[in-house]
Amino acid sequence: MKIAGIDLFYLRMPAITPSADGTQDTLLVRLRTEEGLEGWGECDASPLVCIAAYCCPMSHGNIINIRESLLGETFDAPGEIRRLHAKVVRNGLDIQQIHHAYSGADIALWDLLGKKRGEPVYRLLGQKQAHAKTPYASVLFQAPPGATFQRACRLREMGFSAAKFGWGPFGKDAEMDEALVRAAREGLGPEAELMVDAGVAWGHDAELAREQAVQLEPFRLTWLEEPFSPEAIGAYAALARSNPRIPLAGGEGCGTVRAAEDYLENAGVSFIQIDAGRIGGITPARRICDLSTARGVTYVNHTYKSRLSLAAALHVFAGAERFRFLEYPLGGSALSRELVTDALDRAPDGLVYVPEGPGLGVNVSADCLRRYAVRTRIELDGGSIYESARA
Repeated sequence: MKIAGIDLFYLRMPAITPSADGTQDTLLVRLRTEEGLEGWGECDASPLVCIAAYCCPMSHGNIINIRESLLGETFDAPGEIRRLHAKVVRNGLDIQQIHHAYSGADIALWDLLGKKRGEPVYRLLGQKQAHAKTPYASVLFQAPPGATFQRACRLREMGFSAAKFGWGPFGKDAEMDEALVRAAREGLGPEAELMVDAGVAWGHDAELAREQAVQLEPFRLTWLEEPFSPEAIGAYAALARSNPRIPLAGGEGCGTVRAAEDYLENAGVSFIQIDAGRIGGITPARRICDLSTARGVTYVNHTYKSRLSLAAALHVFAGAERFRFLEYPLGGSALSRELVTDALDRAPDGLVYVPEGPGLGVNVSADCLRRYAVRTRIELDGGSIYESARA
């Protein structure tokens, strides 16, 4: 197949709030081949910043944009997708956003190859059998604690056996934190898996995090996620050495394979959380999944976007039976709910199964693209170097 077109779609809700809700806007990447096939991917990033990585003029041999690196290239096998990944990263060596931005194109390449071969992406990745995952409802804490309790009760009524609460009012006051987690536990019930996302609340302060972790021990958390800033590997390691009773999780902010390796090698986490829409796509996410297996660390997807991103994340580790948790965004914006027409709904047994259709196994809604598209044009010296794509 030959890449004949690269289209970018900047989608956005009419109003954006400061809430830690990554579903309020998005950047989609559509790759087209000469034979008329289309592949889709999504970046979890600032859309305009990523668009620049696709269209910025060449500065020198280490700043060549993604579009220039891909247009006209041919690929027909998984190894060729990996070759293209290496080419784009090498050409964009000095574009700091290159991995983040390329995530959408890499996901779209895997989608295209699956459609060409009539196979789901997980098989292209060498996984012979897909295993259902336990979805944990991923939601935000709400204040007062009674609101968090009501949200947890609704999740239990919906049949969720696992849920993660995070961000919102958490991390600003120890008493409030305890009350919020208590409310989540009481609402979910004693048997449910409860995870807490601290939302980088404690910066680099390992001692404060240790004190907070001790305070939260009675609530039997499955993990404590992102207690520190993404680069605070030393703080993670210090907290891990104190042998907390709550396992540590982190890694969603990893924008490169090397950053994820640092978590695996030095942070002492029990769960590594990788976002295929941030780290460079399915190709590097799969590499970290394999490394996690070798290191005895549990791989979990990080996904707080649309079901397009969720499908890409699920294919990465569908074949790993022991990696059983799937972050499952609940709620989110109308944009995120309407983007794909084949929702990854929970099955009657409460689990989520990977789509078995070709490629990612989901379809993007043209109506959604038209409804939320942001008309964008970038000019250079009077000439256009980027214009919004059309559905």
